[in-house]
Amino acid sequence: MRRWLRVAPWTSLLVGSLAVLITSCRSTPPVALDRYEFRSPQMGVPFRIVLYAPNETTARAAAKAAFARISELNGIMSDYDDDSELSRLSRTSGSGQWVPVSEDLWRVLVAAQDFARRSAGAFDITVGPYVNLWRRARREHQMPSPQWLARARKSVGYELLELNPKNHSVQLVAPNMRLDLGGIAKGYAAQEALRTLENHGFRRALVAGAGDISVGDPPPGRPGWRIEIAPLDVTNAPPPRFAVLRRMAVSTSGDLFQRLEIDGKRYSHVVDPRTGIGLTDHSLVTTIAPTGMTADALCKVVSVLGPTDGLKLVETEEAAAAQVVRKPGDTIQFSVSRRFDRFLEKTPPAR
Repeated sequence: MRRWLRVAPWTSLLVGSLAVLITSCRSTPPVALDRYEFRSPQMGVPFRIVLYAPNETTARAAAKAAFARISELNGIMSDYDDDSELSRLSRTSGSGQWVPVSEDLWRVLVAAQDFARRSAGAFDITVGPYVNLWRRARREHQMPSPQWLARARKSVGYELLELNPKNHSVQLVAPNMRLDLGGIAKGYAAQEALRTLENHGFRRALVAGAGDISVGDPPPGRPGWRIEIAPLDVTNAPPPRFAVLRRMAVSTSGDLFQRLEIDGKRYSHVVDPRTGIGLTDHSLVTTIAPTGMTADALCKVVSVLGPTDGLKLVETEEAAAAQVVRKPGDTIQFSVSRRFDRFLEKTPPAR
């Protein structure tokens, strides 16, 4: 007995459609991507955007939107601009007011307070009164007086900044407080600019603001973005090394450019919030983390705590790593966290 297999007409149509679809997919060539680079002064430093796009028109539009996002954040978080949201908040210090803040500012304040608690005050955005004294010290080339430091100390302390998570409001408890987001805002701005580029469809991108860099997917055909880790500015310093990163952020902090020398002693622009004195350890710190905000904050934490305690804290942060290069005397010392080497470019063996 013969058995006939009957095929429904729509089955043939489906098979034919799939064949056309597969053929169509195979014949579609990949979109060619070119490298585009844009620069703009933002937040008092030069910002640079590199992205891969099919044409300059769409690349330029995306970069313009990313720079606009950075400018928006500067209008929120600048302590130089008297009209910024941060400056207006600082002017309420000691008034007993609870001030509602924007989502961006709230996000950064919450992260900053978390780092402050975990570092026992080595990271502290209430450091503004000290920072103002050291800005004047660099202009006048003289140390802040003990009297002025003592007066500023009354307005510094992360416990004086209170946050209400129910309505995202903030209170600055002591009079004359001044918040300074210099240790975290640029990293946040870089990651937000990168997110803006991704929202425009460009995931292969890099955003760099001075020492803060956030990267997305790697350039075409490469495993990651090749980022130079700057060497310490001393004679006979080892050559720079390179990290290869994708969807990560890197931050570098040291006294290479902003510093004050008095009586042969070198003071960094990074101020220890616990003492009010600029750091005197000649060092360069590089941190790597999943977000720009985390990398930026960790960089300042390690700078203040030093390699031993600082790297211990880095180890508690998921997927983060750090390197400290310092010259305490005549020798150069390297200290790295457990995960740091995995991000470094692998040198091919000599033949």
